[in-house]
Amino acid sequence: MDSTDKKRLRAEAHSHKPVIMIGQAGLSPAVLAEVEIALDCHELLKVRIRAEREDRKTIGDEIVAATGAELIQMIGQIAVLYRPNPEKRIKKAVPSKKPKPKKAFNHRR
Repeated sequence: MDSTDKKRLRAEAHSHKPVIMIGQAGLSPAVLAEVEIALDCHELLKVRIRAEREDRKTIGDEIVAATGAELIQMIGQIAVLYRPNPEKRIKKAVPSKKPKPKKAFNHRR
């Protein structure tokens, strides 16, 4: 992923709120499962990691290694992750309905 893609994703993630919060218990298998589900649904995800600075970095690296996502940005306690969902891309590419023809405009006098 090049820098322009990351810049676009950072801009898109700016308005999002964190979906997953990792607290005192740290990164458990249940939390990783939730991150997987959220990445499948949203593709772009914010995660709040409530830990010390060194621990936040290692937790972020563990999430990236376990999920195959890419770390777009990490500022303070917020990590932005991205993993494309190929099934979601296919659904967007195929239109579900045919566009309706435009109606003619009739002038009344």
